[in-house]
Formats: sequence, C-alpha cells, structure tokens
Amino acid sequence: MTASSTRRTTAARSRLAAAGAIAVAGALLITGCGDQTKDKNENSGSASASSAPLADKLPQEIRSKGTIRVGSDIAYAPVEYKDSAGKVVGLDPDLAAALGKQLGVTFDFQNGTFDALLTGLRSDRYDIAMSAMTDNKNRQEGVDPDTGKKVGEGVDFVDYLTAGVSIYTRKGDTKGITTWDDLCGKKLAVQRGTTSEDLAKQQAKKCPSGKKLAIEAFDDNQQAQTRLRSGGADAVSADFPVAAYAVKTSGGGKDFEIVGDQVEAAPYGIAVSKKETQLRDALQAAMDAIIKNGEYQKILEKWGAQDGAVKESVINGGK
Repeated sequence: MTASSTRRTTAARSRLAAAGAIAVAGALLITGCGDQTKDKNENSGSASASSAPLADKLPQEIRSKGTIRVGSDIAYAPVEYKDSAGKVVGLDPDLAAALGKQLGVTFDFQNGTFDALLTGLRSDRYDIAMSAMTDNKNRQEGVDPDTGKKVGEGVDFVDYLTAGVSIYTRKGDTKGITTWDDLCGKKLAVQRGTTSEDLAKQQAKKCPSGKKLAIEAFDDNQQAQTRLRSGGADAVSADFPVAAYAVKTSGGGKDFEIVGDQVEAAPYGIAVSKKETQLRDALQAAMDAIIKNGEYQKILEKWGAQDGAVKESVINGGK
C-alpha cells in the first residue's frame, strides 16, 4: 500500500487506467487476512530450474527448495485477492508467476495482515513481502513514521510499479470532499499500516479546532469499505488501483465514486531482508527480464495498471 512523506498530485491526473479496463475473472471474495494461513496460487508456476534462464542467480537454499515464500495481504483487489473460487489472483500473483519462469521457482503466497508483513519477513516467516507495498525511506530504514524512531531492521525493495493514493465516497454522497483538506470534520476509514493512514494522521494535525478528522483504521481494506457502505464513515482512502476496483465492482458500480485526484505517486516494491542481497538482485534481474520481453506490460494491461509501468526495476528508489 502506497506510502510517502510529502504530498504531491500526480502529473496530468495520471490514473492507473480506467477501472473499466480491469480484466478480472470472478467476483471479489471478502476475506480476512489476519490468520497467517497459507494460500497457494495456482498461477505462480515456474519453469524448471534447469531451463530457467536466471535460476543460477538465486541463493542455493531457495533453488533447492524451489519455492519463494511470499507474505501478502490477500484482500487488496485487484493487486492480490481471492476470487469466487478461493484462488489467489491479481497483479502481484501474475507478476510473481512471470518472475518464477525466469528463476525456476514457485512463489507461494501466504496470507497475513499488511502491518505485520515486515515483522514476518524479519522473523523468517517469509522470504519476501509482495503486497502493493510502497518503497519509502522509513521502511528501508526500519523507522516508525509516527515517532521517527527506529523500531526494527529495515528492508530493501525491488521496485516494479508506480501508484498514487485516492479518496472515495458513497456514490452521490461526497459530503463536499474533493481534497484532503475537505476531510476535516469528517470520518475517514483506512487500512491499518498503510500510507492512507499516515496521510490521514498528517491531515488530522492540520485540521482547525472544532473540525477534527476522525480516523478509523481496519485490518484490511474490505472492512473499511464495509464501514463506508453502511454509512459509518464519510470516505475511504486507498491506493488508486484498489479504489478504482472498488468503484467498478462494489454494488455493480453503484456504491462508490472517486473524489479528487491521486496524490503521493510512489513506487511499489518487493520487500527483501537486507541480509538477502543475492535474492534481492535475482528478483531485480528477473523483473528487468520480464519488462524487456514484454510479459510485464501484458500483465499490467490485464489489470488496468499500465499507467504505472516502469522502464526498469531499481533497488530502493523510494524517497
């Protein structure tokens, strides 16, 4: 989920394609993501290690296992979620499958709450975290954005997409909200641990006396949507791809509408332990390979995310 420290509007309203262009098979299955259970992704198959062009770049331990364990909040459609059959699908799983062909391994998506993914990475529950996670300096350095204090070991990121943050409301009931300043005096629902929550806290400090911004943080974005749909909140903030998907699909497109422009355009990155430099570099090489061979572009177009495409993968490009 997107994160940054200085708000800025994306140039020319560079939205990640019209929500109607998102090609999704099956309806969204509302699913909690705090159980840390394992969810196999049937599309994350790989080439055999002997035929995969970049297999020799991986650490031997991972090559021997043939699997990369992926920590992910699998309730963030269309980036990663479960379809009506319970299958893990989305932009990230498709990209992981393409990376797997290059590296000769399978990416095994395991469900977890977003704000606990980096903790799981540090404790060796996962090999990587891939979950619409924004690469920023706080995460690179292990710093708490609220206190500015170091709270753990930072991570490295393999960047692969650019996305911004949006606000959406009930359709036809925008409460006059078009900017973050308009949220003063309102109630905003967000997912815990995301940049939307960080931005909300920053905005709350700017609101004048008597116009407090009330923030409700939930374990996953589905819970925030439910709160908005029921009238318990005035708006939700989420990454634009997720907001656009919610607007397109919830209630057949009758529940929500996006208000205002995206802000905080920043890179999504695959999080890797700073100790695992070989794994990090292998992932970067594989990402560059699928960008070069065109598979990356096809996947982004499938999920309506082509406006966020990057020309090459970089390490720790977030600010």
